[in-house]
Amino acid sequence: MAIDFLVHEAADGVGVAVVEGLTSGQEITGWVMKEDETITIKLISDIPIGHKVALQDYNTGDTIIKYNTDIGKVVAPIKKGEHLHVHNVKTKRW
Repeated sequence: MAIDFLVHEAADGVGVAVVEGLTSGQEITGWVMKEDETITIKLISDIPIGHKVALQDYNTGDTIIKYNTDIGKVVAPIKKGEHLHVHNVKTKRW
């Protein structure tokens, strides 16, 4: 089975694409490293390599968790399988 994205642990709400060419409508497989499990999701947007994909729906104001750590807040609604990047998530530092 090919792995398309990585998730550090089950508590994380995002995965990171590790292959090129992930496109909307594609069902992709991820590896949850800490728990050594695989998961699948269907993409609703293209995900560039190295970018994050939402593993759940988020509303404006929600906190994004990666590495079981707060990495920012949602500034525009995000659906499961959608590209998660600077257009819809901002740091809480400033």
